[in-house]
Amino acid sequence: MSIAPDAVPEQPEPKAALVFDDPLDQQSSDDTDRGWGDRQGGGDSAADLKRFLDEKPPHHI
Repeated sequence: MSIAPDAVPEQPEPKAALVFDDPLDQQSSDDTDRGWGDRQGGGDSAADLKRFLDEKPPHHI
């Protein structure tokens, strides 16, 4: 005769802790030049022309 072990109830998953840090103390993606769409490198006239044409509003074509 075997005795079945008592079923151990599963522990509920802990809830995520609330974080009360100041979000303004952290750098966000738009705090950088890249977040505002600035491109890295380049510097030659062909890259400048491509950027000018890419960013020109449609009514200026």
